[in-house]
Amino acid sequence: MEQIRLEVNHHVALVTINREKALNAFNYETLLELQSKVEEIRIDREVRAVIFIGTGEKSFSVGADLKERKNLTDEQVKRNLFKINEVFNAIDQLPQPTIAAINGFAFGGGIELALACDFRIAAKEALMGLTETSLGIIPGAGGTQRLPRLIGQAKAMELVLTARRLTAEEAFGYGLLTKVVARLDLLEESRALCAQLLANGPIAVQQAKFAIKNGMNTELSSGLQIERKAYEVTLPTEDRIEALQAFAEKRKPVFKGK
Repeated sequence: MEQIRLEVNHHVALVTINREKALNAFNYETLLELQSKVEEIRIDREVRAVIFIGTGEKSFSVGADLKERKNLTDEQVKRNLFKINEVFNAIDQLPQPTIAAINGFAFGGGIELALACDFRIAAKEALMGLTETSLGIIPGAGGTQRLPRLIGQAKAMELVLTARRLTAEEAFGYGLLTKVVARLDLLEESRALCAQLLANGPIAVQQAKFAIKNGMNTELSSGLQIERKAYEVTLPTEDRIEALQAFAEKRKPVFKGK
């Protein structure tokens, strides 16, 4: 059975964590499969947006598979930790915009996967949190770094050190989520956001994402240089010319990603 499913339709890749009985937890095999799918998405020019979701209604992902972990050696635990970081970093660095459709529990590595995405839309029934300190460890797949960059140091410190579990509405209030929707509308709302992204030039969208993410990691002057270079990438594209022609002809542009 595939533990990670990948479907591509109308320029949108849907990545599904397919371990419903294990609450979509990540064991080593699942991480390897996820890595393979992410690499496939990265080089697929037909994919212009990506949605991550968990199988079933109960869980997006509860993070590391603790049933597997209790039987692992220290070396194997370190192997898994390295791999989950590697995979989530690859998701973070995808050129296409990414959406975490949080359909249920998102704890530990589950919420860290969501933090590696650009947008997070959650079902109102979802519960989430970085709960590692309650297990005597700390977030190890980017949580202590991505969360404060998203919501600020003080709020992140509170959530990580208390291991607090949040409702979707509470998470939205903290600035962790883009939107909270009814469970039945979760995929539809995620696809609606994709439609807004797809209406724009795909090269421009990717370069804007690149400029924002890389500019945030440096001082303003360097960030402005990153922005200028990203802008220059769009200048020779067919999409830019098509947009100008469409404006002159008072019609919507037809972008080809060229």
